[in-house]
Amino acid sequence: MRSRISVIHEGVDTTVVTPVPDAWLRLPSGLTLTRKDEVITYVARNLEPYRGFHVFMRALPGILKRRPKAHVLIVGGDEVSYGQVSGDGRSYRDLLMAEVGHGIDRERVHFLGKVPYSSFLSVLRVSSAHVYLTYPFVLSWSFLEAMATGCLLIGSSTIPVEEVLRDRQNGLLVDFFDGAALTDRIDEMFEHPDRMQTLRDRARRTVVENYDLRTVTLPRHLALIDDLIAGRTPAERTLK
Repeated sequence: MRSRISVIHEGVDTTVVTPVPDAWLRLPSGLTLTRKDEVITYVARNLEPYRGFHVFMRALPGILKRRPKAHVLIVGGDEVSYGQVSGDGRSYRDLLMAEVGHGIDRERVHFLGKVPYSSFLSVLRVSSAHVYLTYPFVLSWSFLEAMATGCLLIGSSTIPVEEVLRDRQNGLLVDFFDGAALTDRIDEMFEHPDRMQTLRDRARRTVVENYDLRTVTLPRHLALIDDLIAGRTPAERTLK
């Protein structure tokens, strides 16, 4: 059956999902952040272990101590998309704040909840370091969008991430459970911003060359439909 299976991403419109050097974001508190600020971002549909939220939160006190000027933007809801709800029914955000909240400066850590798409893109565009952690599970759409906006990705060295991200080629990889290594990578990023710009540029190029909606994935979808109408497999089209 392998000759009859096609794997095609839905595609990212890289004419819309772009870097914006002068991007800015006004937070509900009234604070405005730009690319000149130290901004660490974390995004998930919901804040839960499948997306490494517990690892990120446990590393956060050390990250904030190492980067005293950094602001952290956390996007995601308090429900559960994958896995199980917590044992006592509390959200994972409440559980982790009860565990490590004493070491977190609440004036620098901003839980934004679920945001409109335009705000989501603004979060990515002002990001200095974007953290993405996941179990071996389907890769989030936001991962490719973050790359398309030119984010510096710090991702877990798990299979779905490694399908796209190459360590020190178009981003940085860390062990999923190694909060100390995550802290070190974030600190390294801030200490060598010029060196990291190359990784940002390559991250966007990865998406443009492999996942762009108009030039890559839509033509593949149309070719698949043509194959189905003609009664041929993708392998037969390749041979022709």
